[in-house]
Amino acid sequence: MSSDTSKFRFCIDRGGTFTDVYAEVPTDGSVNDPKPRVLKLLSEDPSNYADAPREGIRRVLEEVTGIPHFRDQPLDASRIEWIRMGTTVATNALLEREGSRFVLVVTQGFRDALEIGNQARPNIFDIKVRKLSTLYEHVLECKERVRVLQRGGCVGASDEAMALGLPLGALQGHCISIGGRNFVMGA
Repeated sequence: MSSDTSKFRFCIDRGGTFTDVYAEVPTDGSVNDPKPRVLKLLSEDPSNYADAPREGIRRVLEEVTGIPHFRDQPLDASRIEWIRMGTTVATNALLEREGSRFVLVVTQGFRDALEIGNQARPNIFDIKVRKLSTLYEHVLECKERVRVLQRGGCVGASDEAMALGLPLGALQGHCISIGGRNFVMGA
C-alpha cells in the first residue's frame, strides 16, 4: 500500500514522562524541507498545552507549513494521512497493577475467559498454581452475539452472506444487523 506523498504521517508514543513524535512530511514538493521531524514533549505540561500528542502534531504542522495552528483551535486534519499512536502508560499501569478501577464488559458466557487465560505458567507441572488477582473488579456480561461470516467458505457451499440477504458489496469487517442478530463480514 503506497502512501500519499502530499500528506503528513505521524507515529506517536505517549509515555508517562515524555511523548515522542515522529512525523513524515509531504514529499510532493509542497514543502521546503521534506525531511522527517522528531519531537520530544513532556506528556503532562498543563501550563503550555492540554494534550501532548495533539501539541506535537500542531507544532509539526505549523513548522512545516508555516501556517499558524493555534492551541485553542481544532487542527485541520485534511493534510494528515494517518496517525499511529501507542502508549506505555496503560501497559505500565497494568504491569504495576495501578490505575483506575474498572469493569470488564464481555459477551455473555465469557465471564471467566481472562481469568482462565491460556494456562501458561513458569512451571507447567507445579501442583500449586499461583495466579495474580484479576485487574478488574466486576464483570458485566452482555447478551450480544456476533457471528463472523465467510464468503463461500468451501467448494460448492452457498455464500452465507447472500443466503442471509446481506449486501453483496459488504466489506470485510462491516457489521450488519438482521432480525436482531449481528453479523460481521469475514474474509
